[in-house]
Parts: sequence; C-alpha cells; structure tokens
Amino acid sequence: MVGLTACGSEKSGDDKAGDKAGEKSGQSAMSPLAALKLASQQTDKKNSAKVEGTTKMGEQNSQMSGSMDWADGIRANMSITQNGGAVASSPIAGKPMDARYTPDAMFLNMGDEFAAQAGGGKHWVKYDYDVLAQKAGPSGAFLKDQMQNNNPSRSVELLLATGKVKSVGSEDVKGVKATHYTGTVKVSEIAKMQSKELSQSDLDALQKQLESSGMDTETIDLWVDGENLLVKKREQATSNNGAYDSTVYYSDYGTTVTVTEPTSSDTVDFQDMLQQ
Repeated sequence: MVGLTACGSEKSGDDKAGDKAGEKSGQSAMSPLAALKLASQQTDKKNSAKVEGTTKMGEQNSQMSGSMDWADGIRANMSITQNGGAVASSPIAGKPMDARYTPDAMFLNMGDEFAAQAGGGKHWVKYDYDVLAQKAGPSGAFLKDQMQNNNPSRSVELLLATGKVKSVGSEDVKGVKATHYTGTVKVSEIAKMQSKELSQSDLDALQKQLESSGMDTETIDLWVDGENLLVKKREQATSNNGAYDSTVYYSDYGTTVTVTEPTSSDTVDFQDMLQQ
C-alpha cells in the first residue's frame, strides 16, 4: 500500500510570485513548491496517459504496462508480470496477466491453469473495492481509496503536502528533459495525507499497521518535463519484508482508454473464492 503513495515539497519564496514566474520562464525559474503546483494542475487536466513500471519488494518483483484514464474515477488496462518471492513457484510466475480497473473493482485474468483448477472454468477474478473495505478493515478502506483516486496528479499533490521536497537538477528521462524533485516522508503520515474517505479511527489503526511493517520513512522522487507533466515517479523504502523500490513512467498524455469488464460468465468473485 505504501507503494501507492507519493511525495513532499520545500517552500521558498511567495507562491503566487512563483506561479507567475513559471508561466513566463518554465520550471527552472520557479520554486519547487510553485513548480509542483503547476505540474499537478497540468497533469490532472490531461485525464489519461500510458504507464509502465517495475516494483520490487524483497525477493518478489513485478512489471506492468498499459494505459489509464482518471477523468471520472480510475479506469485502466494493464499487463502485469510477477516473479520471485511468494509467487516464485506458482502457476502465474513469469506469465503476463491482463488486469482491468474500473472505479468499483479490479479484474485479473489468472489464465487457463487457474480456470481449470480453482476458477470453476472461469479465468477472471474480480476484486470489489467495497467488499475489500468491509472485510479487510482500515487497510481495505485505504486500498479502496487509493484504487479510486490515485492518479498521477495526486502523486504530485502528495509531494506538495509534506513541505519537504527539493529540486536536484535536470535529467534525461527516456529522451525527455525533466526536472528532478526528491523528498522523504514518514510512513506514519502517509495514510493521513493520502486518504480522502477514511475516518479518524481507521486512520489511527492504519498508521499502526504501517508502522508495524518496519517502514519508518519513504524516499520519493518525481521527474517533471518542460510541459509541466509528470514523466517518472520512484519510491523507495525498507521494511520487515526487505527493500521496496517502485518506478513508474508516464507518457502519451491524452491517449484514448477504453475499459470493458470481463463477462460475468468468465468471472469469479474473490470473496466467493475465499468462502469456498
């Protein structure tokens, strides 16, 4: 869950003055705070983008690629491949899996072997966000909030919220010149900064869960291009399960994204599987 977060910012100078300077001279003329405010606004306006990235948690790693739309809730089509750790000996190890995200649920195609052995002939597993929130307590409610709201612009907003970010210069990101921002956030503050719908009691319980994972702080890096769009995000931390390292690239903003739910005849609900 910590991997769904992002970031902090260091204030310098007058915010309005920084915004005006940015409109005239680009990111290099702005304070980190003003630059990231503009990046959040511009990224949010685009509504969609292509996405690719990698995540490592201890011995387990995954790769993903696809496209997402956040104009009205999160919709996405992704291909996900997992290896190592808990999935090393499972049928899904090393095999690309199709994933579809709607504002209410995630659907994961587990493949033919799953359909034959555990899925009752059905390939897709549905993870309903409301059910997760009800059954998994504070962590489920947090995950629901993330899956429904975690678009690229929100990553920039979270970086702004910490007040502890700085610019570390210009770098090349897949052939695009971008300004690199970095910051560190305490894991105990992440849930409060990220969640829109959680009650205070759920937030308190969730913060205890996050702290017990052994993660104290998370380092977050963002790269913003000359059009004030987020092009790369990296998050790093250490937990009881080992090192966590996630990198995501964003490109082709404004791309068309069409998500179709799998047919009910080929879908099994995750909750029903647990009961069985």
